[in-house]
Amino acid sequence: MSAAESQTLDQPPLASAPPQMAVEPGGFGRQLLKLMPGLLLTGGIAAAGFALNKVPYISIFSALILSILLGMLFRNTIGLPAGTQAGITFSLRRVLRFAIILLGLQLTLAQVAEIGVTGVSIIVLSLVACFVFTTQFAKVIGVEPQMAQLIAAGTSICGASAVIATNTVTNAHDEDVAYAVACVTIFGSLAMFIYPQLPGLLHLDPRNYGLWAGSSIHEIAQVVAATFQHSHQSGDIGTIAKLTRVGMLAPVVLTLGFLATRRLRQSGAGEPTIAAKAPIPWFVFGFLALMVFNSVVPLQGTTKVWTVAITTFLLSVSLAAMGLEADIRKLRAKGLRPALLGLAASLFIATFSLVLVKIFA
Repeated sequence: MSAAESQTLDQPPLASAPPQMAVEPGGFGRQLLKLMPGLLLTGGIAAAGFALNKVPYISIFSALILSILLGMLFRNTIGLPAGTQAGITFSLRRVLRFAIILLGLQLTLAQVAEIGVTGVSIIVLSLVACFVFTTQFAKVIGVEPQMAQLIAAGTSICGASAVIATNTVTNAHDEDVAYAVACVTIFGSLAMFIYPQLPGLLHLDPRNYGLWAGSSIHEIAQVVAATFQHSHQSGDIGTIAKLTRVGMLAPVVLTLGFLATRRLRQSGAGEPTIAAKAPIPWFVFGFLALMVFNSVVPLQGTTKVWTVAITTFLLSVSLAAMGLEADIRKLRAKGLRPALLGLAASLFIATFSLVLVKIFA
């Protein structure tokens, strides 16, 4: 027997070699590790926003607004750390959709019924009129349609939450979203300070003042701050009216998704393009389902408090991600026209809803 043959016989057969143990995590584990740096960053910024929201004077801004501002500050001073992009994108998409679904647990059909048919009609008419006015006025002053829709949604429905929900079908640039959020934050905050000075001048009783504020001020926190300064009754009515506007988020996003799909299916000659389609916001049906569930089995006590806190935190995570994607230099390039649009939209919904309240409420 040759030396080569002897060496070959001394080696164990390949077939009998023990299988190699996997040392790398599986598909889910790899995906989680890839997402973790970005999720830790967006979650940390959202937590900082929550903490700042407890600080006197700063607390007039919601945790959502503080989160996007901190995200923008981080992006434009420190920059994005390596390996965080996947988690940031996940926060912008999956976390956002889940948070919007959970918003359904903050509203019941009984609450909507509490402000009556007249109150709901005022809210719906103000919302629709403001949305139409904003998108049409945008054409006059030369603001892009996607930006116009974001500002219209934030002003007419529920501030930053509506902006980021609407962007799931408009697919605007992150800078457009950040700009729209800035608009509704600034003008909603001004309304929060100005409205409490006006009930006496405008001869509004507590109920009508609450209905007016809830129908026209942008953020839930801003409505609460503006109405409870006047009276507890105004605060209750204002909060319910505002939550009713939040409920309008679902049909508005669905309508925008339908219109986007129809536009994509039309060529220049009007012929349908089969392959073209816009994203369908399926998460909105989850929102509606949880609203119905909350109407049948209303959340109470600690469960309700924790649900609201978790929903707000998840929305803050999404807005932190939005801020991390916003480049200040690109925001400056947008100019002042979108800000003018935001001001005009805010003045319109305040005036239009006030007229309706004075006439019908």
